[in-house]
Amino acid sequence: MKYDFEAIEKKWQKVWEERKIFKAEFDEDKEKFYCLEMFPYPSGRIHMGHVRNYSIGDVILRVKKMKGYNVLHPMGWDALGLPAENAAIKNNTHPGDWTISNIDFMRTQLQRLGLWYDWDRELATCLPDYYRWNQLIFIKMVEKGLVYRKKSEVNWCPSCKTVLANEQVVDGGCWRCDSVVEPKDLEQWSLRITDYAEELNETLKELDKWPSKVITMQKNWIGKSKGAGVKFKVADSQLEIDIFTTRLDTIFGSTFFALSVKHPLVKQLIADHPQKDEAEAFIKEVENDLKTSREQTEKKGFFTGKYAVNPFNGEKIPIWLANFVLIEYGTGAIMSVPGHDERDFEFAKKYHIPIKRVIVKNKDKEYPQEVEEVFHDYGFVVNSGEYSGLKSEEAVQRMGKFLEEKKIGELKVMYRLRDWGVSRQRYWGTPIPMIYCEKCGIVPEKLENLPVRLPRDVDFTPEGGSPLEKHPEFVKAVCPKCSSEARRETDTMDTFFDSSWYFFRFAGLTDDAPFDVEEAKRWMPVDLYIGGVEHAILHLIYARFFTKVFRDFGWTEIGEPFPHLLTQGMVTLGGTAMSKSKGNVVDPDGLIKKFGADTTRLFMLFAAPPEKSLEWSEKGAEGANRFLQRIWNLFFKVESILTDAGKDDFNVEDEESKKIYIKLQQTIKKVGEDIEIRFNLNTGIAALMEFFNELSAQHETLAEKNPGLLRHCYKILVTLLSPYTPHFCNELWSQMGYNFLIEEEAWPTFDPKYITEETVNIMIQINGKIRDKIVVDLDEAEASIKEKAFASEKVKQHIQGKQVFKTIYIKNKMFSIVVK
Repeated sequence: MKYDFEAIEKKWQKVWEERKIFKAEFDEDKEKFYCLEMFPYPSGRIHMGHVRNYSIGDVILRVKKMKGYNVLHPMGWDALGLPAENAAIKNNTHPGDWTISNIDFMRTQLQRLGLWYDWDRELATCLPDYYRWNQLIFIKMVEKGLVYRKKSEVNWCPSCKTVLANEQVVDGGCWRCDSVVEPKDLEQWSLRITDYAEELNETLKELDKWPSKVITMQKNWIGKSKGAGVKFKVADSQLEIDIFTTRLDTIFGSTFFALSVKHPLVKQLIADHPQKDEAEAFIKEVENDLKTSREQTEKKGFFTGKYAVNPFNGEKIPIWLANFVLIEYGTGAIMSVPGHDERDFEFAKKYHIPIKRVIVKNKDKEYPQEVEEVFHDYGFVVNSGEYSGLKSEEAVQRMGKFLEEKKIGELKVMYRLRDWGVSRQRYWGTPIPMIYCEKCGIVPEKLENLPVRLPRDVDFTPEGGSPLEKHPEFVKAVCPKCSSEARRETDTMDTFFDSSWYFFRFAGLTDDAPFDVEEAKRWMPVDLYIGGVEHAILHLIYARFFTKVFRDFGWTEIGEPFPHLLTQGMVTLGGTAMSKSKGNVVDPDGLIKKFGADTTRLFMLFAAPPEKSLEWSEKGAEGANRFLQRIWNLFFKVESILTDAGKDDFNVEDEESKKIYIKLQQTIKKVGEDIEIRFNLNTGIAALMEFFNELSAQHETLAEKNPGLLRHCYKILVTLLSPYTPHFCNELWSQMGYNFLIEEEAWPTFDPKYITEETVNIMIQINGKIRDKIVVDLDEAEASIKEKAFASEKVKQHIQGKQVFKTIYIKNKMFSIVVK
């Protein structure tokens, strides 16, 4: 009988839909499992990267369902943002029409793959019934003092015509289009994520099921540093410069001051400089260099002609503008200590600035006056007045007391993390629900007036500021406090706002609030979150921030949304990750049409471990298809046995039966652990292939002597394979005579008695090459192994006329012979 995948897949998709088996229901007596993949942007069509990502979650969730868990696996659409707006401009259509059309098409593609999604919980962030809650959350944040607006220098993408958060600038370029980012002064709305910097950093230790790489990336981005804040007076002026240093113990070794060209005092410092033009030219040069790269390999500087006064010894040190100091890190000013910092040392050497040694490893040792090598470590303080001879750590504490007594600084903690600027000057985003009133100032919209809707009749071409500014009816507003005529905010929200809390709404969908708090308590946190490592310092840190804010609102009891994170590798083509923007996507529809959804799923999951990247090649699909075809063909070879429910009885008394039964138990154990514990879905498939090969080789013997065991083995094989290929396995399950869905079958459990084999294969290696294989008892004595190895005719042939130098035995695995 032909394996008609197209008819079979349509049949079972219809059954699943009719029976609503994917609908999430909560039974208080069962454990819950909430599995979620990062929801997609509706770019038009899914590609093989999507297939892989969503199939990983689908397999894991199906196993949990068969093990009796309450399961939740929702899907939605991260549907606002620049791509839709740019595509609409290109195609002369509306972003909303383009987005909804794409959603409809991509939903059909996902359903075609047989993915277990509760479509009743589907959401799209571009719809007012979602973004109205963005607006309410924003207003609640305003009420809690977590939102502010001020004029500041921002990252501006000239191509996208909008502001970028610091996290969205990659190597000086826009994260979306790679255009060189420019600085620009704008009034911006920002969220006080820095209020949560300490907690965001400290609770990373709770995330022991996150990849260490992601933890490290978040730690580095939060950038917690313990040190001291110190005020330096500018000599012969009223100016003061604040610095932050992690090495207060080296302050007596500071021989120059380095300032960012963007430091607010720069203009005053160079105002009367005799070479002011050269100073301004240097500033412009550095700014241009920073547009192309944040890392400046060649250290460049310009002496301002001014001096800072070291508050500890009154020594005057020259103030330089330096290209390696960035305004967004620390205070934009550095107390430079070239004797104990490589970067400062390089700069000092170039500009002939003195270098002092103030920390040594051994305080009793004589050191040359000339400093030729940087000493980075802590040690003993020298050449530092009353602090000389102290250990670095003790010196820091005493120096900190001095700062506090003189009211010129303190020991403190600083973070690299900056507040999150959420204002965007484009159309396709959530309107920020704030109103400008001449009498009342800036006030939030009334909650009962939400959502503030995006008007459709807007010229959203990106020329001349926000498109909403050009829509008089949108701009015109009424003050919610005094009812006077007012002006509506025309910026929209960063779309990362939308994706920072959608997982809560999935868990408690309701029309009356952002999410049903009580239902969300049942499902949250997400038990397994699957997505790309590229989101480590964008989406993932924002989602953690929102969860902590929601906890402080009283909306949730949890502080971390994703205790378990699986970062899947990308599917690449030509070495580059598949992306519509890069034009290198492979649409799965062609593969599904040729081989079917189950073969496509199986192939994508077998090709590589989930966390590894996968270079696209269609060749493996043929092998996956042959595997399914072989299972299909075996069924119809022994159909009378496999469909006979009366043949369920079996025994494992004879050697052949026992051997295949042991292999079955090992396969149950390995496949289950590979899916649930190790997430090595590819090796789970390999184990199924290995077991099937043995079953296929013995099926005739089993059919004659132990038909019940043959039926049992085939039933378990199909059950274990079903999370990978659900349509295919449901069809075989049905053919075997079962009148319920395979998803309703319990996941197989293994019998521990049969896990350990009584015999093992020992490979015999001679001078590094495998020459034979012998079967011995498990844990058989080494002397016996040696005797059997040397009795092998193949071994005799390869060592004849040679001297045995030594033998090495690796228990239950290998016997190695070295000859000369």
